[in-house]
Amino acid sequence: MLPFMRISGLFAAMIGLSAQSIPVTVRTLLALFLTLVIMPVIKPVPFDNLVGVGAIVEVIQQIIIGVAIGFISMMVLNTFVLAGQIVAMQTGLGFASIVDPVNGINVPAVGQFYLVLATLLFWTLDGHLAMIQMITTSFDAFPIGEAWWTAAQFRDIAEWASWMFVSAVTLSLAPIVSLLIVNLAFGVMTKAAPQLNIFSIGFSIAQITGLIIIWVTLENFVSHFATQWQRAQQFMCELLLICPT
Repeated sequence: MLPFMRISGLFAAMIGLSAQSIPVTVRTLLALFLTLVIMPVIKPVPFDNLVGVGAIVEVIQQIIIGVAIGFISMMVLNTFVLAGQIVAMQTGLGFASIVDPVNGINVPAVGQFYLVLATLLFWTLDGHLAMIQMITTSFDAFPIGEAWWTAAQFRDIAEWASWMFVSAVTLSLAPIVSLLIVNLAFGVMTKAAPQLNIFSIGFSIAQITGLIIIWVTLENFVSHFATQWQRAQQFMCELLLICPT
């Protein structure tokens, strides 16, 4: 039961399987199947009373470990959702919003487009296999009932979220600068021809320019995702004590 709790926490927070469109039954069956597969390589659990207070605390700890590992991958995904929202607001495309199946909230269509691309790249780069490897390795780094994360490691997880904002701004930097140049051009046009209604034509031109910029800068998306995912894997390795810091 305890390994199942840790794996269930991972599937409840990782990219792809944590979406609200994925039925809970599917996640439960996948977690149960993976638990049965890796049970032969897990150390015996030093618990014989599953109804005591100690067992309940251990169950909570296993869920937290799984959720924390999956949360790191989810921050990678939210990096590109945040970048899409920044680009959408700068280009005026933020008015087009649809429901995000992962978080269940309305997000700009550009952010949803980036989310779909990032999810597909996650499966393409075998990110799900890397996550399964991480959760399997965690049973060696933090055996059930023997080891637990320190407060410093939880703080490191929170501080690593800063990479999400740094990478999002880096990805959206080119569209932001390009739209800034376009807005400066609108300012020059307004100064040169005050009778020109810049608000009626500027909004549509900004949207078209934004779509063109997104299309031109789309080839950098793969490299940004690969860099961010590699950074996340390195951080997970450091948390699990399986690679040098």
